[in-house]
Amino acid sequence: MSPINFPQHESRLLVLLCTYNELDNLKILIPLIQEQLPETDLIVVDDNSPDGTGEYVKSLSEEYSRVHLISRIDQRGLGSAVIAGCEYALSNQYDHLLTMDADLSHPPKYIPDLLALMQSADVAIGSRYVAGGGVVGWDWKRKLMSWGVNVYSRVLLGLPNKDNSGNFRCYRLEKLAELDFRKVHSTGYAFMEEILYRCQRVGCRFVETPIVFEDRTIGESKITMSEAVKAIWIIFRLSLERLCGVSVRKD
Repeated sequence: MSPINFPQHESRLLVLLCTYNELDNLKILIPLIQEQLPETDLIVVDDNSPDGTGEYVKSLSEEYSRVHLISRIDQRGLGSAVIAGCEYALSNQYDHLLTMDADLSHPPKYIPDLLALMQSADVAIGSRYVAGGGVVGWDWKRKLMSWGVNVYSRVLLGLPNKDNSGNFRCYRLEKLAELDFRKVHSTGYAFMEEILYRCQRVGCRFVETPIVFEDRTIGESKITMSEAVKAIWIIFRLSLERLCGVSVRKD
């Protein structure tokens, strides 16, 4: 096993990968991230994957100080995993948090574009739906579902972005520190829209940069119809809170 060295930037950056049964993908992805960020810390939040994902990351973390693992036994879901990563980043005084899917659908070659946007943004979004962006490998049903939830979230939550449902983002942690994560409703994929809504409420500046999303070729997608239904309900609930002026900040 060769050393994994993750770049010192002017600010401290943490890369977050949330996993469930992504062992084969991580073995490919981590070296690709290394090429872009040879000295940056990386953390994996693993939901007790039976395929050995957690054990693999643990072996890396024991050998290389820049690799970290949060292994969760009784929790599951992308939203709660991202929150766990956010809380780790905040408690360890990082400045920026870069999130991306662990299934190779977010090519690491776009990382420099996201980081460059942090000069003027609080949240930089790798967007499939701005000029130059796109999706490879989806059928029409998946495209329709994604298009629908993005339109729905823009209308009900007043979000300005074209892509509100993707996980390829960089956050300024100073702004995330203003949020009360105990008030977050979603533990699953609806978290992607919900966190942008909450970021908007604390005055975050959003900027999008085009990416081409490549559907996974290894493993199975975790997105189900029940997750889509949950997202519809949670976004509607947030729209009511928006109308009522419910605070998103820490008390």
